[in-house]
Amino acid sequence: MNGVHDMGGMHGFGPIVREENEPLFHAPWEAQVRAMVVIARSRGYFNIDAFRFGIERMDPAHYLRAPYFERWLASLERNLLEHSFLTSDELDDRTEYVRRHPEATLPRGVVTAPAREAQDESVEPLPASQFAVGDAVVTRNVHPPEHTRLPRYARGKRGIVQRLHGAQIFPDTNARGLGENPQPLYSICFDARELWGNSAEPRQTVSLDLWESYLEPASG
Repeated sequence: MNGVHDMGGMHGFGPIVREENEPLFHAPWEAQVRAMVVIARSRGYFNIDAFRFGIERMDPAHYLRAPYFERWLASLERNLLEHSFLTSDELDDRTEYVRRHPEATLPRGVVTAPAREAQDESVEPLPASQFAVGDAVVTRNVHPPEHTRLPRYARGKRGIVQRLHGAQIFPDTNARGLGENPQPLYSICFDARELWGNSAEPRQTVSLDLWESYLEPASG
């Protein structure tokens, strides 16, 4: 989807300034959020693509001002609510309780993820790769309203297949609970000038891992 989170190639955000000896977490709550997300994913509450999609749906102003782990927290809340592991009333009640009793220890509880339906034992053959190493391809110039791993700056661009990764889970459907739908994944190498034009640094390339449905054969 197109949104402020898709910052690749955008101007105006300034340089990335790294702190000397920067810690992994700047406050205890960040470590707690990371632990909650890891546990929730390991228990099958949501998958990594749904987690990314949750971040993408943050209000743009909130996204821009939020630190890294606040974005994780926003996606965690959204996914737990959307999958009915929490209700908005329960979340509001817990938040208000902690606000009034900051030193209190909340009771621990475990919510079990619903059992997955039995899968058909017949195995669908994995799709064969349409492209081979060295093939020239063009990325589709599409603007899906939902989750995608094809960034805006690389749409409608010509590249060369650099590597095949075999069939991999397709994030565009996996993010919305529409199935894993594996398809071939490729590493595509782009000349920097193809992406950035005359402002690109000379003799530079960019490699992106892209799914087959993002690609078309290049003509000529």
